[in-house]
Amino acid sequence: MDNAGWHARHQAKKEFERWSTPQRGPDGRFQPVEETHPMQEPPPGALPNLRVSIPSPQPPVNGKATTPPPRDESRSNGRTDGLPSVSPGSMWSNATLRESAFHSPVPTNVSQLTRMSAVQRSQNLRVAHMNPYLQLMTGPLLRYDTVDVQGVWRGAALIVTVDASSVYDPNPTLAYSWDPDRPVKRKVNTPQSSLPSPEVETQPGPREVFKNVDGQEIWVYYGTGGTYTFWRFIIEVPLGPSEMQVKYRVNNGQEFEFYVPGRSQNMRFAAFSCNGFSSGVNPNDFCGPGFYSGYDPVWTDLLSKHAEEPFHALVGGGDQLYCDGIMREPELQEWVTQTKPEVKKKCTLKEEMRLAIDRFYFNHYCESFRRGAFARANSSIPMLNMLDDHDLIDGFGSYPDDLMSSPVFGTIGARGYFFFLLFQCFINIEVDGLNDRQHPFKSVIIGAPGPFIPFRSHSFLTYLGPQVSMLLLDCRAERKKDQVCSPQEYKTVFERVYELPPDVEHLVILLGIPIAYPRMVFLENLLESKMNPLVALGRAGSLGLSSFVNKFNADAELLDDLNDHWTAKMHKRERNWFIEQLQLFAKAKHCRITFVAGDVHCAAVGVLKTLQKNKKKGGIPPAQDHRYMLNIVTSAIVNTPPPNGVLSMVSALSTKTHRTLHYVDTDETMVPVFERDANGAPTKSKYIMGRRNYCIVNWESASGDLIFELRIEKNKGMGETTGYAVRSPPPRWARS
Repeated sequence: MDNAGWHARHQAKKEFERWSTPQRGPDGRFQPVEETHPMQEPPPGALPNLRVSIPSPQPPVNGKATTPPPRDESRSNGRTDGLPSVSPGSMWSNATLRESAFHSPVPTNVSQLTRMSAVQRSQNLRVAHMNPYLQLMTGPLLRYDTVDVQGVWRGAALIVTVDASSVYDPNPTLAYSWDPDRPVKRKVNTPQSSLPSPEVETQPGPREVFKNVDGQEIWVYYGTGGTYTFWRFIIEVPLGPSEMQVKYRVNNGQEFEFYVPGRSQNMRFAAFSCNGFSSGVNPNDFCGPGFYSGYDPVWTDLLSKHAEEPFHALVGGGDQLYCDGIMREPELQEWVTQTKPEVKKKCTLKEEMRLAIDRFYFNHYCESFRRGAFARANSSIPMLNMLDDHDLIDGFGSYPDDLMSSPVFGTIGARGYFFFLLFQCFINIEVDGLNDRQHPFKSVIIGAPGPFIPFRSHSFLTYLGPQVSMLLLDCRAERKKDQVCSPQEYKTVFERVYELPPDVEHLVILLGIPIAYPRMVFLENLLESKMNPLVALGRAGSLGLSSFVNKFNADAELLDDLNDHWTAKMHKRERNWFIEQLQLFAKAKHCRITFVAGDVHCAAVGVLKTLQKNKKKGGIPPAQDHRYMLNIVTSAIVNTPPPNGVLSMVSALSTKTHRTLHYVDTDETMVPVFERDANGAPTKSKYIMGRRNYCIVNWESASGDLIFELRIEKNKGMGETTGYAVRSPPPRWARS
């Protein structure tokens, strides 16, 4: 359950009170809470072209992590809401330097530099300036689309530029190259030095391919600071016989790189979710020695695994950023502070409110996607993203219809979805249209119009290798309190998945929220009850319980989280039907289904399998069971785990075998994955792990298994993880 705990909610309430009485300036305008300045080019002393290795964290003492040094609170202005303070000129020299995840980019051991000649030092430290000059707000960002039937890898890059200080004559250009004959290098850092061994620059090979692509202007944002242009660059790389490195740069600037698989290779990818902190959580509590902020430690571990063996895709399972901070924007306080739900629902959307909503999303995306280690990841590993509620605002889609369709709240969801498509998918429907068979991105599946979002849903079906495909199902655009996806979306999606080639043995389905997970129906019933005294006291603001109800319609604060779940009573019938349809697909197409989900801020593995009616005979082996479907839960890579009480409750419920699907001969339970804690200590639960995490996915050629390795943070903020692997077997039942 997406719950940061009572203390975080109490701190969030204090923050809310701080922002609830804004004052206009002399010009009649409010000062925005979220305001991001343009990125400055790195100064020569920042060593931008050096790949600085990760500083070793202090070793645990007696099994416990060492205490981090005192934090410099001036860096965050004392803020505890997860929204960083930003000052002009700080972008490159601090956490947003894309070649380093740390505050100080200067290595502690520079002996290698002193042994170089002046020419070598100049070559290593030289700053690459864009020419013609572009001033960036964020980027470059990478996105993976799919591999087409001709074997061409398709993707894109995105930058956002400041019009007033950029040169667009000629248009921005992205240059990229690859060499099918050059083997991929593994970056292995030696313990003797804080710098990796220098990479020898090689001359272009006889078959190295160079391409240039002009940027396409897909949208312009107008704000108080001027205008900002979104430039999209379509990238196409024919796959070769083996894995290749692709180098790219914009306008002759800094060089970046990413990797594509060989033509017959299944992709290695990483999956994550919940890339931000809930309101009231102090990021500094998760910042260990050597890190600039609590956002970076687990991302740094992911990047170290990428350096050992490259990821071909970075799968965002929802909540790639947390947009709940929009509630602090001063223009919205007239609506936010209105205590009567009926009056709030009828509140008129003023023009300054509409502009403030766009301003928040634009600034928050620019800041979040250029921050620290995540910025380094999204410029070097092509992203595959699907949204969840916090990409819009907490709980959007799971409130009553009258709130969802209200002018202010509905606009927040609509603009949030627009910016999700723009920043995370590089899509603008006004440019790209709604015909998914003639779309620039071939993986897109466009569904029905949303009931509250004035856009059609955007799901994606993408190639991850000859044996593996992935469906990223949009479970937010069409969501209502009693619906996750519309019948039209299901119809369109199933038409596409049934077109998959017969060689595909694994279909990974990305869902924002787990589909096989412990039920909390009793809590759902309690919070929905009109007789619940805590809700009544919270609505009255009595006994300090005002944080027990939400700020939108004064329902219980956790009710939207419960209503979001596939296992909620309002979604139970739809969930069961969806699972039945996937079982029919699996059997007909001879394809293994595996779910990946996030949201709940802990790691777990659920399983659906054929009901064992005769205990003496034993169950069907997983490889021969078409109903065998794992649900890998990986959450969160940044956010705090749930409180111990919530973890204990979920753990206790994990041992229950559910009978919901017995009518279709299907059992459902949790898998005891965690025999030991990540730090080696005895674990409190074998089923649920309340630590920050992400997941590495790899296909094993010898067995045909798809291996999901949950990487769990050992000690909070220390930047190291422990792996727990589960296997999804290939389909070995008889073909129909």
